[in-house]
Amino acid sequence: MRDLSLHLMDILQNSIAAYATRISTEIRVDEGMDEMVIVVSDNGIGMDPEFLAVVTDPFMTSRETRKVGLGISLFKASSERAEGTLTIESIKGEGTRLAASFKVSHIDRLPLGDIAQTIVATILSKPEIDLELLFCNKRDQFRLELGEIREKLGEVLITEYAVLNWIKDFINDGIKSIFGGVLNEIHS
Repeated sequence: MRDLSLHLMDILQNSIAAYATRISTEIRVDEGMDEMVIVVSDNGIGMDPEFLAVVTDPFMTSRETRKVGLGISLFKASSERAEGTLTIESIKGEGTRLAASFKVSHIDRLPLGDIAQTIVATILSKPEIDLELLFCNKRDQFRLELGEIREKLGEVLITEYAVLNWIKDFINDGIKSIFGGVLNEIHS
């Protein structure tokens, strides 16, 4: 994959496929430690210990339509190429937590990509999902909670074009304020 937003899209879709009704995504940067961590937690069906032990194997998948599942194994490879790690914790019937770390300054660390478009696409694929997004560094944080937005919208659908555009702009503003935006990615 060419950027981290595509990896994030795959993980969010895994959560949706696992019947999650709540997904929390955090992108955290510690400039002093030169580390970025992406954490996705959900309340989906979780994995049993046997499947969890082999979930990063590209030839293991819970899908019945094909025999390979490259998403998690590719995400793991991307984090390891940038001197990071990928860990997955899961409890059957309770949910899953995936955390991927990356050395920010590493030449092989993928760029963030279009996180805002990834979130909008996730909303369009499952509009009723309770999604939370958090960006943070040592100085500040940005939070988006779809539940709060739905409450303020009242009868207006979250999938309305103007609402999705506002969400996308809001997320991009958050990326700029926390990570420095596209031109100064991660370090401000």
